[in-house]
Amino acid sequence: MTKYAQHVSTRETPQSEQANPAQVQNNAGGYTFVLDCWGRLDRWLILGAEGGTYYASEQKLTKDNAKTIFECLKTDGLRTVARIVEVSDAGRAPKNDPAIFALAIAAADDNKETRAAALAALPKVARIGTHLFHFVASVEQFRGWGRALRNAIAKWYLDKPADKLAFQVVKYQQRDKWSHRDVLRLCHGGLQNVSPSHDAIFRWIVSGDEGLAERDVKRRAGKPGQSTTSERVVHYSAIQADAMPRLISGYKQLKAEKDSKVVAKLIAEYGFTHEMIPTEHKNSIEVWEALLEHMPMTAMVRNLGKMTKLGLLKPLSAASKKVVSALSDEGALKKARVHPIALLSALKVYQQGHGERGSLTWEADGSIVDALDQAFYLAFNAIEPTGKNVMLALDVSGSMSSGDIAGVPGLTPRDASAAMAMVTAKTEKNWVAVGFTSAGHSRHQFGGLWGGGDAALTKLNISPRQRLDDVIKAVSGLPFGGTDCSLPMMYALENKLEVDAFVIYTDSETWAGKIHPHQALTRYRQVMGRDAKLVVVGMTAADFTIADPSDAGMLDVVGFDTAAPALMADFTRR
Repeated sequence: MTKYAQHVSTRETPQSEQANPAQVQNNAGGYTFVLDCWGRLDRWLILGAEGGTYYASEQKLTKDNAKTIFECLKTDGLRTVARIVEVSDAGRAPKNDPAIFALAIAAADDNKETRAAALAALPKVARIGTHLFHFVASVEQFRGWGRALRNAIAKWYLDKPADKLAFQVVKYQQRDKWSHRDVLRLCHGGLQNVSPSHDAIFRWIVSGDEGLAERDVKRRAGKPGQSTTSERVVHYSAIQADAMPRLISGYKQLKAEKDSKVVAKLIAEYGFTHEMIPTEHKNSIEVWEALLEHMPMTAMVRNLGKMTKLGLLKPLSAASKKVVSALSDEGALKKARVHPIALLSALKVYQQGHGERGSLTWEADGSIVDALDQAFYLAFNAIEPTGKNVMLALDVSGSMSSGDIAGVPGLTPRDASAAMAMVTAKTEKNWVAVGFTSAGHSRHQFGGLWGGGDAALTKLNISPRQRLDDVIKAVSGLPFGGTDCSLPMMYALENKLEVDAFVIYTDSETWAGKIHPHQALTRYRQVMGRDAKLVVVGMTAADFTIADPSDAGMLDVVGFDTAAPALMADFTRR
């Protein structure tokens, strides 16, 4: 009798073949499911495409995700804009650039209501001057400077109180080849009936200190190319002394000052930030001590190495105690929108004692290293323990070793997965962590493993009691291989482990297994008699997922979304 069934099965299909009509071929050649456009939009907004992935360049990923944004806009423009605002305004993404890019596309949409909603949302997404420059640079790629765009940009300036606007234009003077002077000249038509203080700021932006004095200016009337034109004299009066915001008046003095001790006093008096300080004063310990007194959280995290190098931050110093106290303040971290990735990057760089670029070196203060480690966990949304049995499965295959999460040099999806897994491990009591690739490594290399033939899965000897940099080192030392995302379920089945939820951190570029992950989960459920769930944590902005969208027991979330661990816990608890 011919055993035809051995050639075709709906219960066990090689990952190199399609097991479900909804599956498509991924970048690695295997077959996986495709996220809907909203899931893909979330991955773009949170992870972006900086650095690309093992299989796709940054350019290709950006183009693919731009198509996703267009698809979402066509499906529901207002929902798309609302989602962009939600992710950006809540600080759920490591960087705001993907949201700004998406909003720029929405601002050029064919639908009038969508365009209006996108432009109205500009202040919520472009919250600082740098964001505005990013938006202007992006939006020009998709539309011209019509009245609505000019008015929206003008509104960004006019709706800010004069003192807050002065802070923005002094702190963020230019970026992406744009300056406030360039932007104001393009949107001048919308700058009508301004307050004396706003007028003073605009004149200072466009003409510097000269723009504040009384003067006569000749203007030529008539259209270019006409044979007859006329000239008229426009008189600009000097601004009132009290109209100019105090910060700008003080900034003029700051730029001219040569004595660093006087600069430190000006910082205390006016609240200048490090971006405003002339370069020649940035090696002064007095200047940095004054800056630290009211330094924004993000700036503090970025400049830990510099302040340590200068001797301001050192064991038992008042400055170090101030930094540790700030990093331990969960409310302050959330208010400042300090993303876990920023803290993980700071921990990685500060602990190693040198920057990724340049020649700056320092000897790290251990209390600050520990504070950064703890701050990483505080930056995620609050998580309630589920009490369930959880298997944390980290894809440590070759494809997870390429690309940088949020553009952080050296922070690969593989390393970032280990850090994110520790957020759950620190919360839950009943968990086990494993790392997997595909078969192909010897037992001697991989240290007592399972996977069929040459084993490719191992229990990870990591703990949330370790510092994150130690956890990352442990995972980084594992050998590379192909990807088989079915291994966690098959391992649990083989060893009769009672798992309530499999949480797999992966790029979903799975291809090497003899059975698809969703089939492996089905088999585990049937044999073990457990309604186990699967949470897929997408670590790159690719379109693919191993989660079957038709299975209510599977969930796809985005890696390093600050809301992800809480969402995963809620899903597991159900």
